[in-house]
Amino acid sequence: MTSTLTPPTGTGSGDDDRPPRESRLTWRQRVSRFDVKASPYAYVAPFFLLFGIVGLFPLAYTFWVSLFDWDLLKGQGDFVGMDNFWAILNDRFFWNSIRNTISIFLLSAIPQLAMALLLAYLLDQGLRAKTFWRMSILLPYVVTPVAVAIIFSSVFNEADGLVNNLLNLVGIPDQQWKHDTFLSHIAIASMVNWRWTGYNTLILLAAMQAVPRDLYESAAIDGAGAARRFFSVTIPSIRPTLIFVVITATIGGLQIFTEPRLFDVSNAGGIGGADRQFQTTVLFMWELAFFRRDFGEASAVAWLLFLLIVAFGLVNFLLSRRVATGDARGGRRAARRAARKGADA
Repeated sequence: MTSTLTPPTGTGSGDDDRPPRESRLTWRQRVSRFDVKASPYAYVAPFFLLFGIVGLFPLAYTFWVSLFDWDLLKGQGDFVGMDNFWAILNDRFFWNSIRNTISIFLLSAIPQLAMALLLAYLLDQGLRAKTFWRMSILLPYVVTPVAVAIIFSSVFNEADGLVNNLLNLVGIPDQQWKHDTFLSHIAIASMVNWRWTGYNTLILLAAMQAVPRDLYESAAIDGAGAARRFFSVTIPSIRPTLIFVVITATIGGLQIFTEPRLFDVSNAGGIGGADRQFQTTVLFMWELAFFRRDFGEASAVAWLLFLLIVAFGLVNFLLSRRVATGDARGGRRAARRAARKGADA
């Protein structure tokens, strides 16, 4: 049995085919509609106005300064275009500071995030006195960076520091913590890790506590061990927070200043060691601005550092997103393969 659908026929006059005309809105309805559409933008506008004043304007003004021969005391000089950028890119001290910054960043960021993840996972378990452990792990963050730098400078003192004394107990001779390039980077990275690991741990812990416990129970019933649950349930579930921590650690790690500035103030005026062996890029920029009084080249360094941070931030964002979703994608592929096998059978 078949049936044929016939389209509705109009009267042919054309007036009935037109959609019904919308009734005229009252003034109150127009105001209400405008309020619904405009209110969200009004609520977020103060943030963007403040960001424009304290974020975008200094960035644009720094670029403006970098185009001039600008002395700290004399002020704006002649327009030099991109000459300040070319001078910095041909300065061997700039590239030395870039190498030092990246080395200290890698020595601090990678162990710091790994340790923060491990500590957050342990604190997320059923420990007794949870508040005590969580408060204890945040204590280093409360200490000011200046105090941390002074304490660690004493701990890594080459003559009678605590670290060399401990090494002597096991037969290792004194190490040149302030004169050797790699050892000085390790010492500075240890300051950063000591201060920031607890802070990142609490952020990751808050994310882990928001993961539904049903997921862990289901994974345990399916036979997943603790390590499998951590990499297949915990890491993908805290992906947005993990990316946030990685990005903030990248920005902070590449802008390090206080620790290398105060690590060895007795040599070369605190510009990063007698041979600039631990001079970071921010420290090099500070030297240009306030030792050499060249604001133009210092502004060029600021912009080059900004571009470097953006590049590192993008790379870390892509890597962390890939790591956090890799296991979940693998699980989905396995599920699809199992479904296809079931359909073939």
